[in-house]
Amino acid sequence: MAQRTRADALSRERIVEAAVALLDADGERGLTFRTLTERLATGPGAIYWHLANKGELLDAATDSVIADALTAEPGVGSPQDEIRAVALGLFEAIDRHPWLSTQLAVQLSRSPWGTVTPRIFESIGRRVSALGVPEATWFTATSALVHYIFGAAGQNAANAQVLRFGGTDRAEFLRAAVDAWEGLDPGEFPFLKSIAGQVREHDDREQFLTGIDLILTGITAQGRS
Repeated sequence: MAQRTRADALSRERIVEAAVALLDADGERGLTFRTLTERLATGPGAIYWHLANKGELLDAATDSVIADALTAEPGVGSPQDEIRAVALGLFEAIDRHPWLSTQLAVQLSRSPWGTVTPRIFESIGRRVSALGVPEATWFTATSALVHYIFGAAGQNAANAQVLRFGGTDRAEFLRAAVDAWEGLDPGEFPFLKSIAGQVREHDDREQFLTGIDLILTGITAQGRS
């Protein structure tokens, strides 16, 4: 009976919140039931009462972060504007929680029927359907947007992690990359040399949203055709 009381006192929400904090600090390897019990100053039984294993814990943490990201989505505006806002919300969530990218990929490939993938597809898909494009293209168009968001945001988060653990400043890293590209053989790498200057000053979020706009332009053009 005492164990039940302790478990009830420690809510699922508190457990998930602590798990997210551990994941943010040290990634998936930093999240164990031992570190979680230490952070919550409780015994493992109270946690197991709510979540059976680490897989369930990771799923719950992912669901919580995505739910928060999509809660702030706009309810007014053009479908294009709302898609941009939803996409940017997901981009920023992955930027704040770098471990999220891997978990989204896992859920998309292993359990697309779970809570996370349907929520993301529904949020973006509703806006895609409002663009006036043929219904037969809805799944392909929505998938293109979702995969771009996951890929671009995930790469951005991975880059940030490399810089974080390497102790390198982003501007310094970009300068080194640009210098290296500008020093390439112009006969073999004419394109890279031509865009090197654009890399130096680019903004990650603006670049991400430009990619969203390119996809939306293609989707709407296909609808007109």
